[in-house]
Amino acid sequence: MKITVFDALKFEKKYLLEANKDRHEISFIETQLTRETARLAEGADAVIIFVNDDAGAEVLEMLHSMNIRYLALRMAGFNNVDLEKAEELGIKVANVPEYSPHAVAEHTVALMLALNRKLMRAHNRIRDLNFSLDGLIGFDMHGKTAGVAGTGKIGAEVAKILHGFGCKVLCYDIKENEGLINAIQPEYVSLEDLFSNSDIITLHTPLNKYTHYMVNEETISMMKDGVMLINTSRGGLVDTNAVIDGLKQGKIGYLGLDVYEEEEGLFFHDHSEDILQDDTLARLFSFQNVMVTSHQAFLTDTALKNISETTFENLNCWADGKDSPNEIKVSK
Repeated sequence: MKITVFDALKFEKKYLLEANKDRHEISFIETQLTRETARLAEGADAVIIFVNDDAGAEVLEMLHSMNIRYLALRMAGFNNVDLEKAEELGIKVANVPEYSPHAVAEHTVALMLALNRKLMRAHNRIRDLNFSLDGLIGFDMHGKTAGVAGTGKIGAEVAKILHGFGCKVLCYDIKENEGLINAIQPEYVSLEDLFSNSDIITLHTPLNKYTHYMVNEETISMMKDGVMLINTSRGGLVDTNAVIDGLKQGKIGYLGLDVYEEEEGLFFHDHSEDILQDDTLARLFSFQNVMVTSHQAFLTDTALKNISETTFENLNCWADGKDSPNEIKVSK
């Protein structure tokens, strides 16, 4: 097959090429898939997309008009794909449901520890030969109540790590994770109870119409004063302006983000020579108790290898006239 990879990032190309094993003809395009760039896939049989590519109805119509029938997602989430339109057009869609839950879970906890122990501020002081400890007081994670919203593969790993730290773990999900219950016996509670009783809240739900802005002005008001909030899932789970108000009021004492609701066109790319046009993100950067990373929680050698291999397993199945085991169907 001829395959076009949109939003191709330098660090992932070697993994994709290795997983391809010279079977398919691959074209790498650095720009994201949009209505304006879809025509760059002309002549391809399949396209590979990433988290900020647009696979909405109009784009899918364009791909279909070019006889593209396969859409491979090199990630787990599929909120950027109009699945109903894809099914209507006969475009098969497959994702990478699991690549390394440990990678994202470990980054999640790294954000917690860095914020708690003020590691960035301490590091910057030391570089200026300021060895004062004033303003660097943290807290023991042991004994704190940690709320894990979403206990799929990633959320479950986060819960296990926090349990290992000696935290009391509260969980929320529409379906309880029996394996997690058997492993650490967390307490499953309502989302309202999780928000109200947790010292640390970490988000691991998919983004959909039910979870969009699950952290908002109302739910922030339920939280403990000085709560730590972490989001390594999808930016749209959090109303950023409401969070900024929470930071200003002291309701949110620590904020760690690996995702941002307006990250498209910004994250994954070097804008060091540009003037930041996003006033909301600039406001976030002004808080000392905020840490933002550029959607890098998945970024380990293991995860990149697994993502690439599963992506091409999906493509190989299609090329061989078979269904991929990772095809995403419209929920009825």
